[in-house]
Amino acid sequence: MKLDADERSLLLKIARSSLESGLCHGHASQPDPASLPEKLCLPGACFVTLHRQGRLRGCIGSLEASEPMAQAVAGAAFAAGFRDPRFPPLSADELTQLDLEISILSPLQELAVRSEEDLLERLRPGIDGLLLEEGRRHAVYLPSVWSQLPKPRQFVDQLKLKGGWPADYWSEKMRVRIFQTETIEEPAA
Repeated sequence: MKLDADERSLLLKIARSSLESGLCHGHASQPDPASLPEKLCLPGACFVTLHRQGRLRGCIGSLEASEPMAQAVAGAAFAAGFRDPRFPPLSADELTQLDLEISILSPLQELAVRSEEDLLERLRPGIDGLLLEEGRRHAVYLPSVWSQLPKPRQFVDQLKLKGGWPADYWSEKMRVRIFQTETIEEPAA
């Protein structure tokens, strides 16, 4: 879903408004569909990532489109600020220190790989996000994680650790799916 500058700006406003609503009312804001451009009313999958002073402060989202994009962004922003189990709920004094990043996901694409080496050769650094699944375990990295883990081996090994597998684990039963994102960031102040 390619968004224009106005749609991108509006999504950032929706995300920030949802964080403000969380602080004031304890729940996500609800964007009014009647006031939104058509594209933002279409189903979309997204993640909202919060950074504070260059460090991760929260990241939550959905891998599959199940609600209108504007609503998905509002819900993900609220969850990233108040429901990410890795962090305490957002405080009012942190709000002005946050940088928001919205990642709009393409549909997940099954990647049939013969081996882990095949996966490493086919991954496109900086382009592909990755979802690994086996049994009840799963782990996902957005394409933006390539900036911290630029080598495919690092990217995959750290993702496996995140999912609870050993770094050297591989199984023919591992389900591999990739996706790409359209990233929206607030302009630098």
